Amino acid sequence: MLSTTHAADGERRCDILIRHAVVIDGSGGEPVAADVAVHKGRVAAIGKLDDWQAAQEIDASGRVLSPGFIDVHTHDDTNVIRTPEMFPKLSQGVTTVVVGNCGISAAPVTLKGEPPDPMNLLGKREAFHYPSFASYVEAVNAARPAINVAALVGHTALRNNHMDRLDRAATESEIAGMRAQLREALEHGALGLSTGLAYGNAINAPTEEVLALAEPLAEFGGLYATHLRSEFADILDAMEEAFRIGKHARVPVVISHLKCAGVENWGRSSEVLHALERAARHQHVGCDCYPYTASSSTLDLKQVTGDYDIQVTWSEPHPEQGGKMLKQIAAEWDVDLHAAAARLMPAGAVYHCMSDDDVNRILSHPATVVGSDGLPNDPLPHPRLWGAFPRVLGYYSREQKLFSLATAVHKMTGLSAQRFGLDLRGFVRVGYHADLVLFDAETVRDAASFTDPMQPAHGIEAVWVNGELAYRGQDKKATAARAGRFLARTVQKTSA
Repeated sequence: MLSTTHAADGERRCDILIRHAVVIDGSGGEPVAADVAVHKGRVAAIGKLDDWQAAQEIDASGRVLSPGFIDVHTHDDTNVIRTPEMFPKLSQGVTTVVVGNCGISAAPVTLKGEPPDPMNLLGKREAFHYPSFASYVEAVNAARPAINVAALVGHTALRNNHMDRLDRAATESEIAGMRAQLREALEHGALGLSTGLAYGNAINAPTEEVLALAEPLAEFGGLYATHLRSEFADILDAMEEAFRIGKHARVPVVISHLKCAGVENWGRSSEVLHALERAARHQHVGCDCYPYTASSSTLDLKQVTGDYDIQVTWSEPHPEQGGKMLKQIAAEWDVDLHAAAARLMPAGAVYHCMSDDDVNRILSHPATVVGSDGLPNDPLPHPRLWGAFPRVLGYYSREQKLFSLATAVHKMTGLSAQRFGLDLRGFVRVGYHADLVLFDAETVRDAASFTDPMQPAHGIEAVWVNGELAYRGQDKKATAARAGRFLARTVQKTSA
């Protein structure tokens, strides 16, 4: 139960006092009516604070105050620097993003030409300025983004730095070079290593390459996050590979955007989750999930099928086709789907490849946290970029009653902070950083759609980042405050 806690010297003044809130603290516990005091960027007191005074008081009657949402799966690596306002995330209550997922990261990177697929999702060549992880940390802090940033190091990015071509396994000397860069990143606060083994520029990396690369992680308390080698028929084998890597490296495993992709895979979520639970008896494993039945990435010939709709979101050689369905483009060109896709590439796509039942089952599992996997550089982005977190609150919790509101918040705050080692984040607790969101539980919902995706959510009334008001929902505008910072992993380096 929440209690009132005062500063040791009895001081009862603070910067911000949020009164009469329904506090959902991020732990999964039941909501509690309370006042919350914020002072010098931290939560100073929680409870009945009638005797407290503040420079600013807010009446939150009838609204929920929760920790700011933590988007554990993003591709905002270069955007937190190039577009530090980060309005698509801020407007849905996100106060922290984890970048560097799916094996692709902005740092450490030294390009020899254009960024290899799918690193091109992070921006064009000129967006990559960070040959070391330390230079990326410095750039984030200099940009002063509106939200906090924590980062993984991408396996494909490391391969790009050390290999002449990516359609083969790395040599021992190349792996040694990658390990040295990973170690430098871990020393400067990287959360761990990510892979995207399904992609063409990583799929030829054998398991042994990743096993060797992951070995420094445990020394720094890092983790291993993976876009599995397959999310289709071979998903169980791909999960076993991920668990093997985690065991070998002695680190937690996070399976990125866990799903049962492809019509032939629909209905297998119980089997997939059973495999996750079985592994969890012997090692630390978890997953993230986005709250939609459609995925989004670069256009991939291996995923082209007539079994479900595929929307082309951009195409370098044929930009005029962005927004159309692939089957429509193929009909216009009088070619089959694969020929049309090949002509469009490089391109981006939304794949309507999942079933509702599988998404519901995975999203509601206790091991699942929420990540948007939004693509901020896509000219027609998947609506998850703008709407993932309010969709969990509105559609899945309030309307579908898939889980309680407290559980929904837990999956987007406290559980995420614990899994990714974000100290003093993810909970409304005394002494914690004041990353907070105030929302109306009866009206909060996503407004972004597949045809009109760049729409701020409804029902998000205010967002604070490190104690600074960053977003006002009344006028759907960000404030001038940009109080975000780089968040280093807080687990201390230990002897090997």
